[in-house]
Amino acid sequence: MLAGGMRIGAQPSADISPDLPNPYQPAIRNWAQLPGGRAWGSTAGIEIGPHYEMWAIDRCGVNSCEGSDLPPIHLLDRNTGKPVRSMGAGLFVFPHGLHIDREGYIWVTDALSSKDGTKGQQVLKLSADGKVLMRLGTAGVAGGGPDHFNEPSDVVTAPNGDIFVADGHSGQNPNVPPGYISRIIKFSKDGTFIKEWGKWGSGPGEFKTAHALALDSAGRLFVCDRGNARLQIFNQDGQFLDQWTQFGRPSGLYIDRNDKLYVMDADSTSVNHPGWKKGIRIGSAKDGKVIAFVPGHTTDNPDGAAGEGIVADPAGNLYAAENTLRGVTKYVKLR
Repeated sequence: MLAGGMRIGAQPSADISPDLPNPYQPAIRNWAQLPGGRAWGSTAGIEIGPHYEMWAIDRCGVNSCEGSDLPPIHLLDRNTGKPVRSMGAGLFVFPHGLHIDREGYIWVTDALSSKDGTKGQQVLKLSADGKVLMRLGTAGVAGGGPDHFNEPSDVVTAPNGDIFVADGHSGQNPNVPPGYISRIIKFSKDGTFIKEWGKWGSGPGEFKTAHALALDSAGRLFVCDRGNARLQIFNQDGQFLDQWTQFGRPSGLYIDRNDKLYVMDADSTSVNHPGWKKGIRIGSAKDGKVIAFVPGHTTDNPDGAAGEGIVADPAGNLYAAENTLRGVTKYVKLR
């Protein structure tokens, strides 16, 4: 029996989330603005820094930064959503995962290759003013092993600086080729390869799109295994500890300093996850209990949230990075 009350491989009998309280006001669409009022591109990344700075990425006004000179990384004023500064122009093809580490450095995964093979399939570390400090992976070349990535989805760093990368963004596609690379890779603080674990599949420690990562206060690594409609939990050596299916079909997650767990389900449909609703499930990273549910629908998107990234500010307000709707949606907590 798992900490979340489920046996390995079991699914909850029903989605109880819609019957749980919703402690948030109606969604505020298009909360954040971009320089010059330009349109947001698709996004999966939104994060809060060590001093509660708000960062977000967009795909250069569309769904790709291929050939664009627009900056895709934005520091936003947390009160107004207005840009403080933007950076990263010309560095990325398909910026996907965003992480701000404890020192305020910016980490971005680039999940596709450029047409000319000179960019993409990398993880970049940047300073707060946009200087590239580290590159992991081989630019423009997909693959396995320690020196290549296969569509990296997300990145997170541990307190000691170790780096964890989720690899294999297309893993939920049933038509992926045999031997498709789907894994977690661990590097040291200086970028030295340490180990990897996982493969494509649905067993414990296997993945069908390891889409997002987070660490709890105990140092456990939480993985959104979206194609398998579960969270998987590991220690930092890759030992499988648990899996939780009660948070839906997860695209993004955020764990605050009190181990409150916010999970974004942007992907459940009657086809891929029958009976489950899109939205944000809120619970505890300690015991897996779901205590609240924020419905994903808005007036301009009645079929459900398209947000993939999710983060909470110190007051408990939520911010969702929207992939299909685009832009940032804010949910203000009821007082």
